[in-house]
Amino acid sequence: MTRTQKHSLRARIAVAASAAAVAATVWGVTTLVPAGEDHPLPSHGNASGSSAAPGDGKRGGGASATPSSVPDGIAHASEAGGNAVDITIDDGPDPRWTPQVLDVLAKYDVKAVFCMIGPQAKAHPDLVKQVVAAGHRLCDHTMDHDTAMDKKPVAYQEAQILDAKKLIEEAAGGGARVEYYRAPGGAFTPDSRRIAAAAGMRPLGWNVDTKDFGRPGTAAIVANVKREIGNGPTVLFHDGGGDRRQTVAALDQVLGWLKDEGRPTGFPVRTAP
Repeated sequence: MTRTQKHSLRARIAVAASAAAVAATVWGVTTLVPAGEDHPLPSHGNASGSSAAPGDGKRGGGASATPSSVPDGIAHASEAGGNAVDITIDDGPDPRWTPQVLDVLAKYDVKAVFCMIGPQAKAHPDLVKQVVAAGHRLCDHTMDHDTAMDKKPVAYQEAQILDAKKLIEEAAGGGARVEYYRAPGGAFTPDSRRIAAAAGMRPLGWNVDTKDFGRPGTAAIVANVKREIGNGPTVLFHDGGGDRRQTVAALDQVLGWLKDEGRPTGFPVRTAP
């Protein structure tokens, strides 16, 4: 064999060895990653960068596994903007006082948010349906109105919020939604806000405390509104928790005053601007 022939043979052997190595590599990759399967991607949580709210999804309207579009910050602003005022009514529904509050709101063609106690809604579904039929919005005010719930375990807060939401929506029927959550006595926590927002409810605060719950007199309730209205648009009244005749009379005077002042009314914001 000549020197040229030997050189050509060595070159062919090298090429064959290289091809065999490539084939072995391809076979190895194919066996490790079966056809049609992708490498799993790392999880980065929800779009907000926070972890999902606690909850097993067994309660009606429970925390969702998908990110919520409802912020967990406490809402104060009005959807109507400008100098609009938001009327909110807490602690009902009550068979004596809720119908009277509804009559006053209808008199001035004003829509309000009714923050209801879960068992009260269950006991008076006809009133919940009246509230929805009149164009008002629903708000979750927990099961037991525990003003110390911010000191309680997260699981307790979750049950208070989600169980009440379920009862209110069942009482309302017709696919009505609870759109806000208000902590009793303002006892919000980061967890309770997150639980509510994940269930589609915007945490709802207030700017004007009418002090009507303590029954200081109709004139005092009206004066409280006029004095504090510069604090912000959301006004707190009550239709439950006792004798509310002062509230009904004061609400009538306040809505008349707002009309004379040219102040429109609206609903609190639910989503970020």
